[in-house]
Amino acid sequence: MHTDYPSTLDAWLERIEACHPAEIELGLERIRRVAERLAIDLGQSRKVLIAGTNGKGSTVTMLDSILRAAGLTTGVYTSPHFLRYNERICINGEEVGDRLICEQFSKIERARGETELTYFEYGTLAALLCFAEAKPDVLLLEIGLGGRLDAVNIVDCDIAVVTSIALDHTDWLGSDREQIGREKAGIVRAGKPLVCGDPEPPESVIALCAERGVPLWVRNRDYGLELDNGNWRWWGTGAARESQVYETLPQPELPVINAATVVQVIQLLGLEISAAEVAKGLRDAKMTGRMQRVSIPEGPCILDVAHNPEAAAYMANWLDQHPISGRTLLVIGMLADKDIDSVIEKLGHSIDLWFPVSLGGARGAAAQRLAEPVRANGGRVHAEYDRVAVALADARQQLAPGDRLLVAGSFVTVSQALQALDEKASN
Repeated sequence: MHTDYPSTLDAWLERIEACHPAEIELGLERIRRVAERLAIDLGQSRKVLIAGTNGKGSTVTMLDSILRAAGLTTGVYTSPHFLRYNERICINGEEVGDRLICEQFSKIERARGETELTYFEYGTLAALLCFAEAKPDVLLLEIGLGGRLDAVNIVDCDIAVVTSIALDHTDWLGSDREQIGREKAGIVRAGKPLVCGDPEPPESVIALCAERGVPLWVRNRDYGLELDNGNWRWWGTGAARESQVYETLPQPELPVINAATVVQVIQLLGLEISAAEVAKGLRDAKMTGRMQRVSIPEGPCILDVAHNPEAAAYMANWLDQHPISGRTLLVIGMLADKDIDSVIEKLGHSIDLWFPVSLGGARGAAAQRLAEPVRANGGRVHAEYDRVAVALADARQQLAPGDRLLVAGSFVTVSQALQALDEKASN
């Protein structure tokens, strides 16, 4: 390794964070220039790009689980991470090691010359270099923000997925579903399918597909699901639009509407995957921070990164469908640029006791900002907190038999809760 380069992953991450003043700077020219110098070749892998407001992570997780159940090799790139940076880059279900990521950062540093890269662009290039070496059968690449101008979109996909289209990141993506939809669908490539999990895609998405000759599959129109006594039935079509049906699939731990999209993508990949392998993959799929159950002595605890109104509505619906004898307690911390009032309104009727917590940093919302709409909607605030660990510890003390504890509102909130639970368990 070059003598001037950092020798540890933590030191590298500090360096790349300081390299570019903006955490996010949309646009593909810089990263494309450096990628060309690196001569990254992904030609031996099928490539699926996954964009959307909600459901990206669970879609990636279920796809990865099914593909590996079928004996195929996978490369997965997601963001952000919860506890370790390595979570972002996985090959065959295993996080890549520090040393390999450091080697890729060194290559990027040598290749970039005077070109400035953001933290996310460095990470994206490092992931693609790892995948170029490993040559997995299928790459699953999650779009970080938006679609068209996201760094991941330098990769030409074989299948594009848009899970859902709702108002989020409006400063970057536009103020309505038409604008946001066009940005998210900007990952499509001519002649390659787009699978849209949103049953009512904006006209902008349909128009973009028509413009570019992109075959479009829409949930509830071209594929869908029917729930049946704990199992579910999937219907859809193959690449030639021939009818396909799976009669009894198991309910996954992750949202079943995303599972329907996943099964449609599997039909279009052109790989030999049996119904039994689809079922096994769905059963095995679990992920950090998405309706994640963690074991604590005081009672049931669920972690979910829900941070916008659509995700909050899904969570409220899930809570309603899983009633308990006691109360539901919620530790919530959010970023100030999210639609806080709508999130709290959606969750309001499902939560008995609130533990709002301030998140640090420039984007963090104060606990008081969360508590105000809770009280305005008639909710009970136990106290306001300045640290997730303290709010979590207090909430655990309040749990009585029959109660359950929820932690939600942001990746930051969930990752700090996981850290606190980890530290407590190891003490």
